[in-house]
Parts: sequence; C-alpha cells; structure tokens
Amino acid sequence: MPVFRLNEEPVFPDPRLAEEDGLLAVGGDYSIERLICAYQHGIFPWFKYEEDIYWFATNPRMVVYPEQYKPPHGLKRSLKKRLYSVTMNKDFEAVIDLCAKVPRKEEGSWINDDYRNSLIKLHELGIAHSFESWYDGKLAGGLYGIQVGKGFTGESMFHLMDDASKYAFHFLMEYAKSENWLFVDAQQDTPHLRSLGGVNIEFQEFYKLLERAFEE
Repeated sequence: MPVFRLNEEPVFPDPRLAEEDGLLAVGGDYSIERLICAYQHGIFPWFKYEEDIYWFATNPRMVVYPEQYKPPHGLKRSLKKRLYSVTMNKDFEAVIDLCAKVPRKEEGSWINDDYRNSLIKLHELGIAHSFESWYDGKLAGGLYGIQVGKGFTGESMFHLMDDASKYAFHFLMEYAKSENWLFVDAQQDTPHLRSLGGVNIEFQEFYKLLERAFEE
C-alpha cells in the first residue's frame, strides 16, 4: 500500500492500512484538531524529516493493562525506599522539554516548537498529562502522554536519576487503576516497557480497545 500524504484537512486514512513498519502517512501539521484525531485513532507522530511529519500506527502494539500491572521486583525494592516524590501535572512544560532532549536514533524529533505548543494547549484542555518524579525539590524523571477516553497513550519519558522515570510510570499505573482506564498505550515494543509489564497485541485488538475507551 502507498503511504498517504495528508492535506490541510485534519483527517487520517484508516490506521489499519499502515505499512508493515507502522508508517501510515506523511505531512500535515500539529494542529490541535489533527492531534486529537490522530490519538483517538491510535496514530502518533514519530519524527519529522525535511519538513514532513511521519505518522505511525504500529502493529503489533505494546500496551500495559492497569488491572494486570505489577511493579517488577527491582522497582518494588526501590519504591520501599521512597527515593522520589511523585506528582501529576505539576510541571508539564518541563517534562516535555526534558523528553525532547533524550537522544534518539531518528534523524529528527517530533518534539519541536510547534508540537510542544500544541501539546501545552492539549494539557490546558485537560487532555495531555504529565507524571513527575522529584528528588530534593528537583525534577528527576517523568513522562507525558494523551488521554484517550478511558485510556492513555504514553508519548515519551526521561530520567536524570536511576529509577526516576519508573517511579513516574508506577504512579501513572496507579492513577490508571483508580480511574478505571482500560489500557496504557506504549506504542512500540521496547525492553524497558516490557520490563514494566508491556505486552504486544495486534493493532486490530488495540483498535477495539480504543473504541471501548470512548464508550465507557
């Protein structure tokens, strides 16, 4: 299937038509309307190259189910030490800025000024959230993502100290349980997320989860 080129309309092709590597479309922009449409359909921007934004709908999809989540033994031991305090939405802008500095293999990061500004607007609308870990009053790690109904799509995380991002992730999962979220979407398979309980499911199954997330 050819990769779709987006026009000015904030719409996407069916994400189930994505290429084998997950690439669905190129082009478009980071408008609020387009980003909301993307995340509500399991689509996310991964990188920008030569002014084109690359949009993905990866298959399989890695998710973490809140009701099945259990912190790994190493994190359990760390949590008992209470090394960090954790918060939600205390410093969204700092979290996204520090995530932008994480080294990536892709040539261009999607976390540029346009994306950042739109995500801050989504945060102000109560759609995008950050989870932070603090040590001695300083930000030590965190993550941010987008709420999709009764689900959450994690976008990026960072750590400046050992286990700091894992604390933030654990707090996210505890919050997800309290809110009866159906899933936390990790987008792609990584050893780090697998160690935190991530499992791969077919995109078709993930798409059904998304539909349920907006029904409940």
